[in-house]
Amino acid sequence: MTKRIRKAVLPVAGLGTRFLPATKAIPKEMLTVVDRPVVQHVVDEARAAGIEHFVFITGRNKGVIEDHFDLAYELDDTLRKRNKLKELEGLLADLPAAGATSFTRQQAPLGLGHAVWCARDIIGDDEPFALLLPDMLHHSHGKGCLAEMMDAYEKHGGNHVAVAPVPEDQTHQYGIVGVEDRNAKVSRVTKMVEKPAKGTAPSNLHITGRYILQPTIFNLLANQEPGAGGEIQLTDSMIALSRLEPFYSVRFDGDIYDTGSKIGFLTANIAYALDRGDLGPQLRAEIERLLER
Repeated sequence: MTKRIRKAVLPVAGLGTRFLPATKAIPKEMLTVVDRPVVQHVVDEARAAGIEHFVFITGRNKGVIEDHFDLAYELDDTLRKRNKLKELEGLLADLPAAGATSFTRQQAPLGLGHAVWCARDIIGDDEPFALLLPDMLHHSHGKGCLAEMMDAYEKHGGNHVAVAPVPEDQTHQYGIVGVEDRNAKVSRVTKMVEKPAKGTAPSNLHITGRYILQPTIFNLLANQEPGAGGEIQLTDSMIALSRLEPFYSVRFDGDIYDTGSKIGFLTANIAYALDRGDLGPQLRAEIERLLER
């Protein structure tokens, strides 16, 4: 019987140097896609999948993220007095339940694997957890990416990574998995490689920033030697974990936007806005007007 996944880890300690000077005083995770911070979109996805507790791995100057997921009494009171009840209801709906968030520091930028390891005492050593990279927005018109992964986990157990195809000539830029059936929605992972040399990738399926991991990963991360860039690489420990426990790929068929890149961030804003009935038609007209210049 598989243990239910209740907790999700969100690493939010990155400096966001690609967005300077915007991120000099504002965490990159708090930049907005339309009118919601990037990190809020990811939390929305996790909540829709049934996640109950959120573990944020933060760094210095990230206190505003904690404030965002807290009650803002002065703002709430002002909205109530001004009878802006719709706005107030929206804020309260986004507010996590008391005790449903944890924040812990990654004191030095030692890599994604190290960030995940920092959550070990909050997650515990006897339950699996979800890991969501906040930079990567998974935009779906149906069931969300993590919800699909939860379905696969309920059926298969083990560990899971979300994947999506990339052009064959770009596989060297990503973490790539080999699978038993690259066209299947869910398939057993046969190989995992971080940024394979050109022409050596086992498939064109790249890991997209959504994971379900067993707690065994923490012991592996604790003993993991630094890899590329002198950092503790999560993929290195996942490769070791795949020798001990089954791994499955879950193919995501929606759109993925890397909001850590400027083009990805701008495209995400356009895509999410076009989907909204209150913004889409007018934005589409404005885009057409700009393209006609």
